[in-house]
Amino acid sequence: MNLDCLLEIVDSQLIKSRNRPIHSTEILILRGIWQYRTYNQIAIEAGYSPGYFTNVVAPELFGRLSKIIGQRVTKKNCRVLLEYYATARLAPETIVPETIAPEIKHLRQDMAGTPPNIDQINQNTSPCYPSGSVPLNSPFYLERSSVEEQINQEIRKPGALIRIKAPREMGKTSLLLRVLDYAKCQGYHTVSLNLEQVEWSILKNLNQFLRWLCANIARQLRRKPMLDEYWDEDLGSGISCTLYLQDYLLESIDTPFILALDEVHQIFEYPQVAKDFLTLLRSWHEEAKRLPIWQKLRLLVIHSTEIYVPLGLDQSPFNVGLPIQLDCFSQSEVKQLAQRYGLDWVNGEEASKLMAMVGGHPALVHLALYHLSHREITMSQLLETATTATGIYHNHLQRHWATLAKQSELAQALDTVLNATEPISLNPILTHKLSSMGLIKFSGNFAIAGCELYRQCFTKK
Repeated sequence: MNLDCLLEIVDSQLIKSRNRPIHSTEILILRGIWQYRTYNQIAIEAGYSPGYFTNVVAPELFGRLSKIIGQRVTKKNCRVLLEYYATARLAPETIVPETIAPEIKHLRQDMAGTPPNIDQINQNTSPCYPSGSVPLNSPFYLERSSVEEQINQEIRKPGALIRIKAPREMGKTSLLLRVLDYAKCQGYHTVSLNLEQVEWSILKNLNQFLRWLCANIARQLRRKPMLDEYWDEDLGSGISCTLYLQDYLLESIDTPFILALDEVHQIFEYPQVAKDFLTLLRSWHEEAKRLPIWQKLRLLVIHSTEIYVPLGLDQSPFNVGLPIQLDCFSQSEVKQLAQRYGLDWVNGEEASKLMAMVGGHPALVHLALYHLSHREITMSQLLETATTATGIYHNHLQRHWATLAKQSELAQALDTVLNATEPISLNPILTHKLSSMGLIKFSGNFAIAGCELYRQCFTKK
């Protein structure tokens, strides 16, 4: 919900309950919360002392909000509670269709009265089967606070370029959704394009691909395509694309523009197109250093590292901008996520068992917690069948098997690591490829198994 609209609703309720309405300093805090900023950042930008916001303004504001909502409001839960509260006040008589899932119906009925408790929201939201990205506002998304803050700070810089990379199923697209949501809160234009959706006939032709790119950017910015007016065969597709962005799109907007390109590894199957396109992205990033108009453009490039397996290292993605490498969950994070799935792992023993098997791999952790929360399988059964054809990880393991079956040298290198009794050194190229797949990790400069699941599955008998 738009913050200004929400503030009007909250102000109205504060006045009705004989409380003072929200003043300008408190609005600064709420806007900062909506923009995922710390008290220190909010205060410094507004010219106040951080201690004044932390110790004086915020406690008094949250105290008044708690009175009208009927639940303790904090910086952490403020946004969720206020949005539910305001939504309920906008449509308290909303009819709940019989076809809506019971847990959602119950949640909406709660909204008509007292806003639900955060824990209640989580408990009443049945987890969907974990596949693909985690939707915004899902209680099953585990925040990567330090990484998200680093990215959010970077995209505020003129001409920024950020590369988010990791093996498949590590949470890249889920993170991207949060970054774009933050950018929208900043008032930035955002365009998100998934290269997995591009037809192969377009991907293999640079000119067609760049026209596809420009047309889709224009569509999301609600501009007419106007491609033919800027495309010049004599100049070439790269220059035409650059002039289109500079003279048509960037010229027409007055706020920063986030261009997010997801699944960029799809284009790496066409090495010459990939080389020319990545060179073009690099040139746009460099243009921001000399031309102010290009400072509006902020690039987000998201790709799987597993594409390094069929490509040589000399064809790997460009090395400019801020690199972000997503890591596995820690044991405390796994325990925290288990609680969101409704699992009572108070002593941490179950989290330790799961970590010992999958090493905190995000997709594998989510999959385990989903099945365990539905009481479809016990932890003992999960661990016993993990590497079998009937186990919950069968599809994940089969994908790796298919890759290894095509590259005997890579399979042999992995087997060497898995059978070693201590960390070992491998050929740098093979090490890089196996690491890019997530099958191994590093202990210092030496390779070890990515997790026990891979050791059990891929060790030759």
